[in-house]
Amino acid sequence: MSSDDEREEKELDLTSSEVVTKYKSAAEIVNKALQLAVSECKLKAKIVDICEKGDAFIREQTGNMYKNVKKKIERGVAFPTCISVNNTVCHFSPLASDETVLEEGDMVKIDMGCHIDGFIAVVAHTIVLQEGPVTGRKADVMAAANTAAEVALRLVRPGKKNQDVSEAIQKVAEAYDCKIVEGVLSHQMKQFVIDGNKVVLSVSNPDTRVEDMEFEENEVYSIDIVTSTGTGDGKPKLLDEKQTTV
Repeated sequence: MSSDDEREEKELDLTSSEVVTKYKSAAEIVNKALQLAVSECKLKAKIVDICEKGDAFIREQTGNMYKNVKKKIERGVAFPTCISVNNTVCHFSPLASDETVLEEGDMVKIDMGCHIDGFIAVVAHTIVLQEGPVTGRKADVMAAANTAAEVALRLVRPGKKNQDVSEAIQKVAEAYDCKIVEGVLSHQMKQFVIDGNKVVLSVSNPDTRVEDMEFEENEVYSIDIVTSTGTGDGKPKLLDEKQTTV
C-alpha cells in the first residue's frame, strides 16, 4: 500500500477536521430541514408536498456549499424525507401521485438525511397534530422513544458494547409500558455508507442475530429507535403491500 493510499484511508474518519466539518455542516442543514418539515405538518397538508419541500431544502442548502472547489464534491439528500403516520413504522416517502393528507390527532414521524461528500447526518422527530399537550398512550410512546434515545446516546461510547444499548432501551420502553419495535437497527455510518457493518439491534430475538461488538473512537452511528403501544411483542405486521419508494 503506497503512502498516498494510506493517507486516503486515514483521512476518512473523525481524526480529520475536514471530515468533522462536513458532518457538522450536514447536521446543521438536516436539522433546519427537519424544522421546516415540522412547520409544514398541518391539517389536510399533503404528505408528498411536505416530503418534496424537505428534500428541496436539503438540495438547495447543500448546493450552496463547496461550489468553487476543483474536485467536484457530491452532496445532497442521503435519505429522502419520510412522513410516516400512526401505525406506519417508518420510511413512507410517497410518489408524486399520492393524495394522502394529514388529519387531526395523527401521530407523525418525520425522518430524513443529508450528506456532504458522503458524510451523512440523519434526523427524526415525532409530533402529534393537535392543539394543547399530548396525553395518554400517545404521550407515553413519545416519551419512551425520546428517553430511550437519550439513554442510547449516553451508552454509545468507546468501550461500551452494542448489547448494552439494546438492553437499556428495552428497559426504558418497559417503564412506559411500551415496546421497542423489532427490526429497527442502529448502524455505524461511513463515507457514502448509511448502513455500515457494526449494528445495534433494538430488540434481540432468535430470528435476528447481530455480531457482538464494541464501540470505538472516531466512529459514527445513527441511533434509530421506534417504540410502540402495541400489546404484542413489538413485531411490525404487513397490512398491505405498498410499493417501496425509498
